Amino acid sequence: MIDELVRGWSGPIASLLAVISIIYTWLTARSKANEGKITGHEKKLTEHDRRIQALESDVKHLPNKDDFNEIKVAMEQIKGEMGQIRESNATSVRVIRRVEDFLMNREKA
Repeated sequence: MIDELVRGWSGPIASLLAVISIIYTWLTARSKANEGKITGHEKKLTEHDRRIQALESDVKHLPNKDDFNEIKVAMEQIKGEMGQIRESNATSVRVIRRVEDFLMNREKA
């Protein structure tokens, strides 16, 4: 009786175990493939994070709008001072030419 019971149920139990084994293998194979993809994405995210941190540290040292405004004001001051120097230089050149002309004419006379 037990032999018949075992023989009667051994086929369906073996089939059920085979189906369960196939499903388990299918699920674990997909999870391994997904694990590989996730690992690849994590590496890319880590690389992007490093690149973003490098950019952020570089950007911190760049001048902002206030710094550019200060530079603009300083350049305007320099332009004004250069204009004054140019005028002073032109005046000096005129004086030097007059002195030169005077000395040249004095020798002739």
